[in-house]
Amino acid sequence: MAIDPNNDPLLGEALPRLKRPHAPLPNGTPPAGPTVATDTHTDAPRETFLEEDPRTRAARRAAELREHGSLNDDGVDEFYIDPRIIPDGWSYEYKRYTVLGAQDPSYQVSLALKGWEAVPAKPHPELMPDNYTGMTIERKGMILMERPAEITNEAKAREFRKAREQVGSKEAQLKGMPAGPNSPFEPNSKIARSYETIAVPK
Repeated sequence: MAIDPNNDPLLGEALPRLKRPHAPLPNGTPPAGPTVATDTHTDAPRETFLEEDPRTRAARRAAELREHGSLNDDGVDEFYIDPRIIPDGWSYEYKRYTVLGAQDPSYQVSLALKGWEAVPAKPHPELMPDNYTGMTIERKGMILMERPAEITNEAKAREFRKAREQVGSKEAQLKGMPAGPNSPFEPNSKIARSYETIAVPK
């Protein structure tokens, strides 16, 4: 015989359904209280969520990109360092960190002996992607490093003197070559000199 749970004396009266909040709304804001059924055909006020117009948001983002100057990458130096971010008394340079994904420990030791240390990423979040958790600033196998500016200036002065000495040595060799039918130089000929900047390997 079928038992009606609503009239069974052993079961008693039917328990009311518990009223609990439902899952969070799509925007992440949970409802203020338990769910209550409402008539959708009534004129009761309804909460509205204002969203930014897509065209307005697109125009705002386009203006940000133009201001940043990152749209035209023709001839852009990917390793350019804005002098304004370099602390007073320090010099920044990108140094080789990996080649084909492999590190060069001997080269890293050489950099350390010359005073170079990795720049912490925390003071310069604009140089790395959002939510970056690394400790250093790396870009295409290069790593941003720092050392006192006076040490860097002294190293550049030594490189300049070395280059001038090499030029002077070559001039002395050319002046000492004998003039003759097989020599490109005439007696008492003068050597014209000019200077232009070149990239110095680091």
